[in-house]
Amino acid sequence: MRLVGFSTGALAYSDFQLGLKIINENHLKAVELSALRENELFPLVATVAGLNMKEFTYVSVHAPSKYDPARENDLVKLLQKVAERKWPIVIHPDAIRDFSAWKSFKGLLLVENMDKRNLIGRTAGELAEVFKKLPEAKLCFDLGHCRQVDPTMNESCLILQQFAGRLGQLHVSEVNSRSTHDPLSGASIDAYARIASMIPEDIPVILESTVRPNEVHSEVHRARLALPLSSAANGTSKRDAKYYQNAFV
Repeated sequence: MRLVGFSTGALAYSDFQLGLKIINENHLKAVELSALRENELFPLVATVAGLNMKEFTYVSVHAPSKYDPARENDLVKLLQKVAERKWPIVIHPDAIRDFSAWKSFKGLLLVENMDKRNLIGRTAGELAEVFKKLPEAKLCFDLGHCRQVDPTMNESCLILQQFAGRLGQLHVSEVNSRSTHDPLSGASIDAYARIASMIPEDIPVILESTVRPNEVHSEVHRARLALPLSSAANGTSKRDAKYYQNAFV
């Protein structure tokens, strides 16, 4: 069974402790602590030493997607506290100005592929240029971003073929035309299932779907439909309307 968890930011905007509480209450074993905005990072880092994370099999931290460039070195120093705990750090490639400053995280740094709004990191070719500058970094593969960039999923296949050895984490949700994260639909489940066999079963899955606390379990269920294990993958594309209807109950 794939390890599936949630981003705290998807469940509680700008309040990682509330998001963590919801994830704990739903007995999930994987979590991404979100600090997408610069002012969220210091409170998170200041708190991590006192957090009880023993119940989690996998913990990562999402670094800010935007920040004052003059404070990049300070931000990297703060994130060293995360790295000391051996927690992976997710970063958007367009948020990096000084690539040499981020090299110190080595394999704990997970570069995320981007949505259509960005000018880098969207395709296999663009990611290759980023990894030339961060040769030890791994990939946080965002399926929603990639499907938005290329709904045929051909680009997803290219990224997985080229960077399978770098996979560290998945981001899963439906990314709409406004580049915000929605719950998984039947169409996104079917699209992701077509490439699920290319994704190793031990890669942690972090959901970014914006859902209410009472919808967490149903979204985890949909994620498992979207990422079936190899033995179940062959029949995925043949699911009928009744099957999908059951998935959304």
